[in-house]
Amino acid sequence: MRRGCCVADRAADTIAVTERLILREWRRSDRAPYRTALNTPRVTAYLGGPVSARQSDAGIARIRAAQAASGYSFWAVERRSDGAFLGYCGPKLVRDPSVSVGGEVEIGWRLREDAWGQGYAREAAAAAMAWAWANLAVSRVVAMTVPANAASWGLMIRLGMTPRPDLDFDHPMFTPDHPLSRHVVYAIDRPRG
Repeated sequence: MRRGCCVADRAADTIAVTERLILREWRRSDRAPYRTALNTPRVTAYLGGPVSARQSDAGIARIRAAQAASGYSFWAVERRSDGAFLGYCGPKLVRDPSVSVGGEVEIGWRLREDAWGQGYAREAAAAAMAWAWANLAVSRVVAMTVPANAASWGLMIRLGMTPRPDLDFDHPMFTPDHPLSRHVVYAIDRPRG
């Protein structure tokens, strides 16, 4: 698979470089900032809330295992100007066959609170989407969130994705009556040309 999409690689673990960001594979040093900055009540409000350190480490392990198995996953997002870990973004295979988009490639992101509202998520997601089109033989990419997460589905729209109510589903992690159960799906087809 080709690596990178925007600027020459800076390090062996770099996937893509944008004007302000580096998308790269996870490092051991990312565990602590992930636990503290991406595991807050506000950041996880639409994901079920903060988790234990053990669950946090298990989440990183799953991301790293997906990267090792398929060559892509939710990559660490680092700010170029100061090397700060901002969160993650990237394409990931939806491995749950019980949901409508099982087996498809999802683009997802999670950034720490002080990185919100600065265009970082869009910049990272656009780079991840460009990487997916250049490196994966897929006809579309999907994204999902809960209806209340307007910031997330708003970004999906800004990325050119459209709502796909025919693919919406109840997430198996939550009971059907839970406010986070219903997930809306957005999708974008591979660009022509």
